[in-house]
Amino acid sequence: MTNIAMICDFFHPNVGGVENHIYMLAVNLMNRGHKVIVITHSHPPDRVGIRWLVPGLKVYYIPLRTIASSATLPDFFAFLPYFRTIILRERIELVHGHASLSALANEGILHAHWFGIRTVFTDHSIFGFADAASILTNKLLEATLRNVDGVICVSYTARENTVLRAALVPRIVHVIPSALLTDQFRPAEVPPPTDIINIVVISRLVYRKGIDLLVATAPRVCARFPNVRFLVGGSGPKLIELLQMREKHLLQDRITLLGPVRHADVRGVLIKGSIFLNTSLTESFGIAILEAACAGLYVVSTRVGGTPEVLPEDMISFAKPDEDVDVMRALEEAIQIVSQNKHDPIRAHERIKEFYNWGQVADRTEVVYNSILQSEPRDLWTRMQRTLSLGPFVGLIYLGMLVVDWVFFMLLEHIILPRDQLDYVERDWDLKRFRQVSHS
Repeated sequence: MTNIAMICDFFHPNVGGVENHIYMLAVNLMNRGHKVIVITHSHPPDRVGIRWLVPGLKVYYIPLRTIASSATLPDFFAFLPYFRTIILRERIELVHGHASLSALANEGILHAHWFGIRTVFTDHSIFGFADAASILTNKLLEATLRNVDGVICVSYTARENTVLRAALVPRIVHVIPSALLTDQFRPAEVPPPTDIINIVVISRLVYRKGIDLLVATAPRVCARFPNVRFLVGGSGPKLIELLQMREKHLLQDRITLLGPVRHADVRGVLIKGSIFLNTSLTESFGIAILEAACAGLYVVSTRVGGTPEVLPEDMISFAKPDEDVDVMRALEEAIQIVSQNKHDPIRAHERIKEFYNWGQVADRTEVVYNSILQSEPRDLWTRMQRTLSLGPFVGLIYLGMLVVDWVFFMLLEHIILPRDQLDYVERDWDLKRFRQVSHS
């Protein structure tokens, strides 16, 4: 049994692919006998302190403020006192950070080595190399992963991207795709009629998700195919453009805007459609594509990132992400396939059930954990040398941060809050006992 801490800014009650990935991986590792906790930021006024999620997942909601997109300010030092107390009292042996935009994950990996514990990082996104935001993010990721013990990516395309962005040795980067609970995305018992074809879009309505392509394509599809309807779920700044497009082309009866859709209601929306449309401009894996295919929909997607790795070729049609004309072509192909009953929703569900399940993800993650725990850890001098190799300017900055972090850690160890003053969790932490108490 290994004591594991998952760390990320993005976790429940927020909803998303990263949040769901962390929760499902943690639960499946717990079912294999590991002790798993999650460390994330608070959601005032309700989610502060320690909370328990079914079926017994312990979550620490740290009282740190967010600045944008549910991410905390990366100050590197305010998190250390909280992190040290949790790691020691829970007797954590391995820290697993998630998402390159999560400040807590980056800081947790930085602090973890002072305790002699091992670190793993999972990258869920793909970033570019040209714009200012990507350059800064990539340099931060490179500094964080300079001393990490292992890295996991959700697709081979994402692996190549992360290796380049963080200047990693490829042998420490593993590919473990995400998964889903297939029973929660069963196809409709009665298939939707083919005389009316519903195209479903469920996405954050932001530029990165290619909503401009949807705005340009939807009126042309409606003009070409009188029996086609659009169901659009999600919220974001691009909602205004969708509303304007619908008003301009008088498509109020053809394009339904559902607003935000809870994850528990996603299947209910999906099974109303026959085709799922993904217009994203960047995608590391595409869990929404997987959910739609599992629910029996034929998928049309832009060919970006790791999307070509998700589904077999006969379950998806691809379009170029920079041409709305090509999106139109892919949708025409999909409409023809669905109209001629060439796509079997039940068969698609069974195939997804064979390909993706959380048990396999947990098994493969365990293999990564075991290989890391058996390897030799790096000492402080080696960490300092590797940090300096970031470059003559950035390397010195991060080396200074590393030294200050070590001094702060030693002050906490010997003066501010020595270990003998901490309240430790019992060693015989028993998930079964917790479940019995919680159900009584």
